[in-house]
Amino acid sequence: MTDYSADVIVLGGGSGGYAAALRLAELGKDVVLVEKDKLGGTCLHRGCIPTKALLHAGEVADAARTAAEIGVDVTLTGIDPLRVRAYREGIVAKKFKGLEGLISARGIRVVNGTGSLEAGPAVRVGDDVYRGTDVILATGSYSRSLPGLEIGGRVLTSEQALELDVIPESVVVLGGGVIGVEFASVWRSFGVDVTIVEALPHLLPAEDVASSKALERAFRKRGIAFRLGKRFSSLTQSTDEVTVSLDDGTDLVADFALVAVGRGPATAGLGFEEAGVVLDRGFVGTDARLRTAVPHVWAVGDIVAGLQLAHRGFQQGIFVAEEIAGLSPVLVPDADVPRVAYSHPEVASVGLTEAQAQERYGSEAVRAYEYNLAGNGRSEIIGTSGIVKIVRRVDGPVVGAHLVGDRVGELISEAQLAVGWEAHPEDIAPFIHAHPTQSEALGEAFLALAGKPLHAL
Repeated sequence: MTDYSADVIVLGGGSGGYAAALRLAELGKDVVLVEKDKLGGTCLHRGCIPTKALLHAGEVADAARTAAEIGVDVTLTGIDPLRVRAYREGIVAKKFKGLEGLISARGIRVVNGTGSLEAGPAVRVGDDVYRGTDVILATGSYSRSLPGLEIGGRVLTSEQALELDVIPESVVVLGGGVIGVEFASVWRSFGVDVTIVEALPHLLPAEDVASSKALERAFRKRGIAFRLGKRFSSLTQSTDEVTVSLDDGTDLVADFALVAVGRGPATAGLGFEEAGVVLDRGFVGTDARLRTAVPHVWAVGDIVAGLQLAHRGFQQGIFVAEEIAGLSPVLVPDADVPRVAYSHPEVASVGLTEAQAQERYGSEAVRAYEYNLAGNGRSEIIGTSGIVKIVRRVDGPVVGAHLVGDRVGELISEAQLAVGWEAHPEDIAPFIHAHPTQSEALGEAFLALAGKPLHAL
């Protein structure tokens, strides 16, 4: 056994772990980063980046199908899954190479292997022990399944779905959250018959109900079927199909079933509890500053209960690095973290839903305004429908923003500033949005809430 020492040991090289390592190195700390797979974690290799590459391929396919409507003669002859895969893998490889170079340039030592937490604090990798003044836990998450449902064969999680080398004829998607609607969207763009099964009353049930309903209308128009308020009962599979049975007695038959019921914290078997870290349903317990119950042991990302988003983990990694360095940083609360489902159409939000705002402040103290993208010139040009909904406190600041439409994820940063800085619509209304842009839809909503709507009655 060999002992090594550094200022900080980071366990996990995904979005939260590598962000913490980079910021710590920037602040002059000696850092060891332990990663059992590849730097970049799920987001880079099996999540955010590859799925968005697939969604872009689907967007191109949809554009080809409708090109004649705008006078462009294009023929879509098919989707080549192997070439789509090569395109996706090429993007991931470039980003991975860039990240490796950045980590190396900052002088961060990377240890490849499965690490476990030990008292000290320290991280053991095989026979070697890496001791630090501080240890950051950033071990990420895994795809959950349902009780009695075994993954394998024609039953897929998002990881297996990415590796498919065929375009299915039909898929049943179990779960109408972000992962489910994104895969449903890309498969439909590839010509697949898709049915989503969601136990709750709406797709994207965590979103404002207006956003969920707008997405459901769009999906219905695209031919994506969904069964809402229905629960999975059982599944059987043969060599060439799956049969999904629902609690209402309905059977759905398809080529594949995608299990998209969320992700669980990857904390089991890593020595956390043995070292004194408190777990709750597998999530690491922390205080408001992301400190665990063990002194000098911190946790970031998907293992901390709350939104499981790469950019949340990234921001938490930076926060902990600066906290260790004594800089007293500001942690962005989950409500102010922007959220985007990159389906067609996209769904983006930040802050409180109208229902959450009414629960917090009272229904009479909340006002919401919904602007239809049908009135936005740029949205008409690119052929998207949707909404912008802004929620404010009466005579007070903007507390939530909810957008549906193609490319609206690019608008969420402005909305985050409005929510995060507690801006009043009256403060924002005088600012000019370039014409014609989709950002004008945000401007129109702010104008309406400020009492001076321009392009709406």
